[in-house]
Amino acid sequence: MSGKSKTAPIWVAGCMSGTSLDGVDVALLKTDGVSVCGFGDSAFRAYSEAEQAMFRAELGTWQASEALTELIETAHAEALSELDGFELIGFHGQTLAHAPHERRTYQAGDGAVLAEVTSVPVVWDFRSTDVEMGGQGAPLAPFYHHALARYIGAAGPVAFLNLGGVGNLTWVDPRVADPAAPDALLAFDTGPANAPVNDLTRARRGESYDRDGALAAAGQPDMEVVAKGLEHSFFYKMPPKSLDRNDFHDVLDAVSDLSDADAAATLTAFAAASVARAMEHCPTAPVALYVTGGGRHNATLMAMIAAGVDCPVAPVEEVGLDGDMLEAQAFAYLAVRVLRGLPTSSPSTTGVRAAIGGGRVSRPAA
Repeated sequence: MSGKSKTAPIWVAGCMSGTSLDGVDVALLKTDGVSVCGFGDSAFRAYSEAEQAMFRAELGTWQASEALTELIETAHAEALSELDGFELIGFHGQTLAHAPHERRTYQAGDGAVLAEVTSVPVVWDFRSTDVEMGGQGAPLAPFYHHALARYIGAAGPVAFLNLGGVGNLTWVDPRVADPAAPDALLAFDTGPANAPVNDLTRARRGESYDRDGALAAAGQPDMEVVAKGLEHSFFYKMPPKSLDRNDFHDVLDAVSDLSDADAAATLTAFAAASVARAMEHCPTAPVALYVTGGGRHNATLMAMIAAGVDCPVAPVEEVGLDGDMLEAQAFAYLAVRVLRGLPTSSPSTTGVRAAIGGGRVSRPAA
């Protein structure tokens, strides 16, 4: 990178291991930290059932065990080994605990170790500065969503919905050039998405998720449980706001007496109702809602969301994007912004006091 202009586009490998705990996504993105200049190859390193069990055993802890830390770093190195031609790595790590009200968040994994293993500079620890400055530390993809809205040529406001373990929404006005401007973005977590259903199917059926939403489609949602869930204090907070994966874990207790199908249908309906409630916060109605993340493969969830909002709902593939790798690409994009000293979050995305950059940079030993 030393022979290039500081603002020249470069190829970056972004890494993401999300709250669904399914594995590590890595994706190549060419960017200058402002615009999207090209998409490259991607790879996925799945976590085995035994590895997922290791993660679940340490969710909520503030210091990962040596074994789990080694797993995270090894899995990322293995995923990155499938790609080449990149000059920088954006490494998110694995969120084990997130408590912005206590001004702390914890993503396990050491970027300095990954830099040594790969011999490539690594940008990591993206969330801590935002949380220390009074922000929610999440979501962090919105600045990338802004770049994507401009890349696809959106003429007016659009929204991106990421359905991972937790859902998060970004409203974007692409007519505003600077994502840090007050009227460019609004972003926040919507509520639970895949996590409760995944936990249900694992506990009851030994399956990691409800494939295609088939189990939920066979059941009837208990709308009293959904209505009760929407009374949670989270839904009365104004955005920006964020969640930990397990903040709604007790909703599983509310469906404990239901059949497998009815329980899955209820949890899926709750996720969809959370999105509908979230859309009420958009400054103006978006012309479309583009869905990314694993939940977009759940036909039942997608149909429930479409029934509850007032704009077209479509997977991001309809505008030429890769919904499986968009979050990984986001951390490639943010990595370049960190190197350039550009903001990575703002008051309208995380509630931080002012637009700030975050992240640490670790370089391999010469």
